[in-house]
Amino acid sequence: MTNDLNEKVILITGANRGQGKAIAKHLAVCGATVAIAARKYKDAEYAVNDLDGMNVFPVKLDVTNEDDWINAVRTIIDKEGKIDVLVNNAGILKRSPLEQTSVADLQDMLNVNLIGVMMGMKTVIPYMRQQHKGSIVNNVSISSFAPIKHSSAYAATKSAVVSMSKTAAIELGDAGIRVNMIHPGGIETSMTTNGNYTKEQYNSVPLGRIGQPSEVAKAVSFLASDDSSYCTGTEIVVDGGLTLGSNV
Repeated sequence: MTNDLNEKVILITGANRGQGKAIAKHLAVCGATVAIAARKYKDAEYAVNDLDGMNVFPVKLDVTNEDDWINAVRTIIDKEGKIDVLVNNAGILKRSPLEQTSVADLQDMLNVNLIGVMMGMKTVIPYMRQQHKGSIVNNVSISSFAPIKHSSAYAATKSAVVSMSKTAAIELGDAGIRVNMIHPGGIETSMTTNGNYTKEQYNSVPLGRIGQPSEVAKAVSFLASDDSSYCTGTEIVVDGGLTLGSNV
């Protein structure tokens, strides 16, 4: 059973590959009209072509550029007349020991992982207020509460998104706008594994395997849909039980 997203207009950032593309595909299957956003318009177009026959369209959106946010959302409003859901999915990961982490690397991750999320929420909120309804889903990470080594800067940006999301949920509830979070664990994408993993590495996970982008997408569809109408500030962990502890 899929969540009903008929007549929903949804913007997904970083939707040209990995989790973002899987989210776009699943939400379109659930009936949504999906704006596939990517930093380069050609990348968004390629993703749309791959999803041929689905109700999707490309949008240029560098999440670190406020003008891009304004133009992208305005494009969606002009085309569809509304925006029901924002999925802040775009993110970058740079791993290094803390003592070797440069300020430049931290700033890059802050710009994409945190400031980009903030600008996205700020841009869609006025439109959602006018509609008296909206859903914002921030794709975060288990690193926000269970970080791994060589990821202090990345984990810091993700923890900040959690605090921002919860505060926004409190502030926006009376406007009918919900703000929720997804925390993926080990998911098989080019950004996190790039194919460099073995099945044995995930034997200790309670479910005994790596996760798939489609499984994150299904959790996002719940929070995007009216089935989660009484959920705000909610955190859904999609990690196969990884953060529960080892099964060996």
